Amino acid sequence: MNRYIRYKDNNFITRLWIALRDGDVWTKLSIFIMGAGYIAHHQIIKGILVTAMEALFFAYMFFVGAGYLEKFNTLGTVAYETKFDVITMTNVTNDYDNSFMILLLGVITIVLILLFITIWLVNLTNVYYIQDEDDQGHHINNFIEDIRAMFDNKFHITLLTLPVTGVLLFTIVPLLIMIAVAFTNYDQAHMPPTALFTWVGFSNFSKILSFGKSAEFGYAFRVVIVWTLVWALFATFSTYIGGILLAMLINNPATKLPKLWRTLFMVTIAVPQFVSLLLVRNFFADSGIVNSICANLGITHFLQQVGLVKDTITYIPFLTSPGWAMVMIVLINIWVGVPYQMLIATGVLMNIPLELVEAAKIDGATKFQVFMHITMPYMLFVTGPALLTDFVRNINNFNVIYLLTQDMYVTTNQTLAAANAKEVDLLVTWLFRLTSEYYNYKMASVIGCVVFVICAVGTLITFTRMMRAGREEDFK
Repeated sequence: MNRYIRYKDNNFITRLWIALRDGDVWTKLSIFIMGAGYIAHHQIIKGILVTAMEALFFAYMFFVGAGYLEKFNTLGTVAYETKFDVITMTNVTNDYDNSFMILLLGVITIVLILLFITIWLVNLTNVYYIQDEDDQGHHINNFIEDIRAMFDNKFHITLLTLPVTGVLLFTIVPLLIMIAVAFTNYDQAHMPPTALFTWVGFSNFSKILSFGKSAEFGYAFRVVIVWTLVWALFATFSTYIGGILLAMLINNPATKLPKLWRTLFMVTIAVPQFVSLLLVRNFFADSGIVNSICANLGITHFLQQVGLVKDTITYIPFLTSPGWAMVMIVLINIWVGVPYQMLIATGVLMNIPLELVEAAKIDGATKFQVFMHITMPYMLFVTGPALLTDFVRNINNFNVIYLLTQDMYVTTNQTLAAANAKEVDLLVTWLFRLTSEYYNYKMASVIGCVVFVICAVGTLITFTRMMRAGREEDFK
């Protein structure tokens, strides 16, 4: 048993070396036939399953993976062609290369190879552990006992298997494919299967980071990323503070019918957001009802006199002028987002320790001081991670920006237009437009990589600080 403890106390590399050095013939044979060690130590079913998995991997590599890996460095060389066959009187298509399929299956094959190597190395250490247990005369679980263990002392592994597999298939692999596309010239002029695309290195990233009058994408990227961060900051903290203030107002003893007000705001959440945003967009259109009311009340004429509206137009460009549109988008988002934050704040406010508030009042603190030194620190203490999540969500807040400005806002900045961007675009809406309208997948992937880096770095840094030990003591 002491020998096993010493073995398990070592790091993985050391354990692997011990298995290779001290393993018996069956452990060493497991290097080539992964289930050999299990079968030799009477774990027949487990050995057969592991060997079958190994056989399936090599079958995939022989029949599928190797062919795509061979073409992965060029992403294909045989272009799509059709020729008329005079014998069959039909168009015959050649055996062409599909660059996207080569990229897709090439990335998947590389991921499978890395997974197989990891499983292969872990399997070797596990086989040596079984050998060690057998040499010491300890009991070795049979297949039924292993299954029971998966629902007992190894139940955490069973629970994590499905989520980890889902993250790998639906998050990591698509992310790797997106990153790979960013290094190609995949766009409308190189659209599979009728055309090939190839690797271009960092040229797409240089376009995004370039300066100068002719660098349309570099200029557009700077404009869009500044607005994205400004929007995320205002959208996050305006709804957060507004939700807290609204919750405090409704929960105030002087407020009449608090349940009614709370219910009314909850009903607004029940209405699908896209319905609310489309209706509001029509209300604030150049010929919408709000502009009609403003014109009748003389508000439009007043704004023209003070220089906020041009004399050449007869309406307020709520969603068609850069400055107006940015302000209106933030205000509309407050209207949409405050009720949700109000519900969260209500639950947190009800759990603020009353002894802290009472002690502060006894010491002569005003309501504002209580709010600043007790209410807000406690709210940030409890909802800090959710606040960060909201900030990241607002960076990728597609609905509000797209639904309010699509078919409504048209940029007059020709440099932005050349990059298929608008002043009110977020990185995510610019990405969407590049893919769905202009099929510029290479630049959209570059933007996707930038969004990922911004969100990942910001999240990791902030969560690390928020989740550090001792925050409870700091608040107290």
